Amino acid sequence: MSLEVTDLVVEIDGRRVVDGVSFAVPDGARVGLIGESGSGKSLTALAILGLLPEGATASGSVRWSGRELIGLSDRELARLRGDEIGIVFQEPRTALNPIRTVGRQIAESVRIHEGLGRREASLRAIAEAERVRLPDPSQIVRRYPHQLSGGQRQRVAIAMALACRPRLLIADEPTTALDVTIQAEVLDLLRGLVEDDGMSLVFITHDLAVLSQVATHAVVLDAGRVVEQGALSRLLTAPASPVTQGLLRDATATLWKPGGVG
Repeated sequence: MSLEVTDLVVEIDGRRVVDGVSFAVPDGARVGLIGESGSGKSLTALAILGLLPEGATASGSVRWSGRELIGLSDRELARLRGDEIGIVFQEPRTALNPIRTVGRQIAESVRIHEGLGRREASLRAIAEAERVRLPDPSQIVRRYPHQLSGGQRQRVAIAMALACRPRLLIADEPTTALDVTIQAEVLDLLRGLVEDDGMSLVFITHDLAVLSQVATHAVVLDAGRVVEQGALSRLLTAPASPVTQGLLRDATATLWKPGGVG
């Protein structure tokens, strides 16, 4: 399965905030959407998922495995989300239900999409918690989000996104809220899970140093438009756009700081 985005336009109250974005994510590819705040990278991801905020509209084409997603009903998109396309957001506090145990939340996806019974789904939740390297999985699934650390909550969010073994994972700045040490652990976890499952990955970030740890290709956005895209190795050694050059300077400064990424 592959993702093809062609001439994607997102408008909010008549203002164009994503302007003709095009890129492709072949089977098993790891592609980053990178740009500064306001560049349109997160809105591009939300348009792919059919999760744009109220007042926003999308046009152009988003094809998943040959199927056009723009224009699909909410019910049809809901069948894809969590099953074929997994989602991890920046702040798990907003993605997790505070009054339900994390195990129940991990199990919900497999109950909906795979039709597992309660006991089977509970056992699966423990297995998924172990897979994302949560400590003492059989106990941690009984806890509530507020009883976990930020890094543990993000691991729960990853477990939820990957429980049904989707073919594409979209991760929207999933490590920004974490400290540097936990960030590196989560990036390593994500990269390993994506490689193990042969998933495609769309990783959204403003940090080229972070992106270099998980992706092989990058799409650079600025003011809602693609300014450069290609192999990440080329962008790191010979960036053509002033925007990419600025991102590279920022990444280099981060890497040379004591305790920097990597």
